Amino acid sequence: MKKLLLLIIGVFCFLFSFPLSAKAFFFNNAYRIVEDPDGVYVIEINTKKIKNKIRPVVVSELEENQSVYKRLKAKLVVNAGFFDPKNQKTVSYVTIDENLIADPLQNENLIENEALKPYMEKILNRSEFRILTDKKGKIIYDIAPHNEPAPEDYIIKHAIQAGPMLLPDLRLEKEFFVIMRNGKIVSESASALHKFARTAIGIRENNIYLFIITNDNPMKLEEVANLTKEWGMEKAMAFDGGGSTSFDSKKLHIISEKDNQARKLKSFLVLFK
Repeated sequence: MKKLLLLIIGVFCFLFSFPLSAKAFFFNNAYRIVEDPDGVYVIEINTKKIKNKIRPVVVSELEENQSVYKRLKAKLVVNAGFFDPKNQKTVSYVTIDENLIADPLQNENLIENEALKPYMEKILNRSEFRILTDKKGKIIYDIAPHNEPAPEDYIIKHAIQAGPMLLPDLRLEKEFFVIMRNGKIVSESASALHKFARTAIGIRENNIYLFIITNDNPMKLEEVANLTKEWGMEKAMAFDGGGSTSFDSKKLHIISEKDNQARKLKSFLVLFK
């Protein structure tokens, strides 16, 4: 009877941890999915339940999100960092088990691009999602520019970069998603100012939230920032978006490429069983 009461209380707390407008889609003890608004899915990952089972994955040859989900028999997989589809090399840093696995400095298409050289410092210092541990094994999650040091007594166990940071500040110019001249925007990257499918990640009370904005409700990056703020995120950042926006779990499969064709990708954030 006591266990049943605790379960009812847990479900009640879950239902009221989301906005009243949210429509429940699926939940278990590891993660919960709701749709709010229509065409936008929010996945809350209970980090107390998953412990060390979430981390980045990088593939040597580009692979579809659902393929990674099936191959790894994962609980869920979401697209993550930027990459160059022409040479299949990363444009985002990825760290796994304290080792730098994906390094944009090894991408000649990026580093040798004369038009990008004036902005390279901004590109290389884009925001990243971090999983940090201390000597006692405590795990915390953070979002910070790549060059920002880890908090004292913590090491960066895993990290995956994309951007821009959405909260607490929208860093469009600082991370080279827009170019400003004389107070006016003259250029944009990643279609930052246009409505597209988007993928974002947020942190609230050391829990992880994924925001999957589908083609049914496309958004500008500023609108995604506002969405994560409405959901009470303390920090948030964008992952790669547009046709790269992909998500796979037991009950939800999303692709955003044209004609319902899944795009092949370089890096992923994976929740393992």
